[in-house]
Amino acid sequence: MLATSDFKKGKKIEIDGAPCEILECSHYKPGKGGAFMRTKYRNLLTGSVVEQNFRSGIKFPKPDLEVREMQYLYNEGDSYAFMDMTTFEQTSVPHDLIGEKGGYLKEAQAYKVMLYQGRPLDLEMSGSVVLEVTMTDPGMKGDTVTGASKPATLETGIVVNVPLFVEIGTKIKVNTETGEYLGRE
Repeated sequence: MLATSDFKKGKKIEIDGAPCEILECSHYKPGKGGAFMRTKYRNLLTGSVVEQNFRSGIKFPKPDLEVREMQYLYNEGDSYAFMDMTTFEQTSVPHDLIGEKGGYLKEAQAYKVMLYQGRPLDLEMSGSVVLEVTMTDPGMKGDTVTGASKPATLETGIVVNVPLFVEIGTKIKVNTETGEYLGRE
């Protein structure tokens, strides 16, 4: 059981029988009455974001979440195919569940998939990923002074802005949260 005093960004709790992730929380003590916790959370089953106040001291059960290591296999229309690394069973994860993270998925790479009662809920990725540039404009000699950037298409199909010196075939490190270029690999 988790009390409201244990709330932190990213903690998982169960509210009304559904697993939820806390997005924001702050303790509030009005001049009159009891203290409460202002909380913004996301229902992991529906994806809806809710703002709600909870009295201090209320306890919530921890959801029965399981994190499994799975290998990304391929994109199959409206979902991604993953294989459990221990049982070798295949699982489909819908595109809308992963969102923009799908652009950073590399085939045969292992990822952590969060499951609730056998149903995939979320995908945990590292903060950065190394991808190869497949298409970009050639850089002109002497263009490095301005610190300008150009668009580059990566092996997974996403487009990121890179410095002018990056060429086709270069492996670059990209931040999976912001989509920013971090450096050459």
